[in-house]
Amino acid sequence: QVQLVETGGGLVQPGGSLRLSCAASGSIFSINDMGWYQEAPGKQRELVASITSGVSTNYADSVKGRFTISRDNAKNTVYLQMNSLKPEDTGNYYCNAHIRPTWLRLTVNEYWGRGTQVTVSS
Repeated sequence: QVQLVETGGGLVQPGGSLRLSCAASGSIFSINDMGWYQEAPGKQRELVASITSGVSTNYADSVKGRFTISRDNAKNTVYLQMNSLKPEDTGNYYCNAHIRPTWLRLTVNEYWGRGTQVTVSS
């Protein structure tokens, strides 16, 4: 089995910061892309940021200059540093990863975490 577990969400005032973490564990052979998605109230899940195994990054226009995605390959962990938070950043944040499990090394499977809630409010 492979699991993704997110931590670091919470309540923060506008202009504040949060750091999300997502650790992948289980029978992992290798991890390709990792990313973070936001599911805002009443909206579809959307990509916030992603990072390749070669550490190339991609950001939604709405978070460029405010959020930074990074990863620690030794720890199978991806991070999202969120600065200058706005009320519209509120939502459930899900970790996503494309992983080759040890029992099926030729296949890349997509995995999701259960999400962590971020609320930006005064």
